[in-house]
Amino acid sequence: MYNYETEKKNIFTESGQVMFLQIRDNVNELVTQAGAVRLQEATSQVTGDYWRMMACLDRMVELGELREVTGPDVAGQHRIFTK
Repeated sequence: MYNYETEKKNIFTESGQVMFLQIRDNVNELVTQAGAVRLQEATSQVTGDYWRMMACLDRMVELGELREVTGPDVAGQHRIFTK
């Protein structure tokens, strides 16, 4: 089961930072175009561990770069974020 606190450490590895930056660039482009982005599209340009991808989005929320607008009962790939 996904747990951000468990996955967070993986973002700070070399491969985790590469993934984070790829996702952040894609998210910024999509939010600029549409005003919001679904996790599924935010991670569509990246391959790798899905939980690490989710942690990248959660890290962006933690940093104040994004705000999640979906509730707690939404499937991971359907989570929606905005600036």
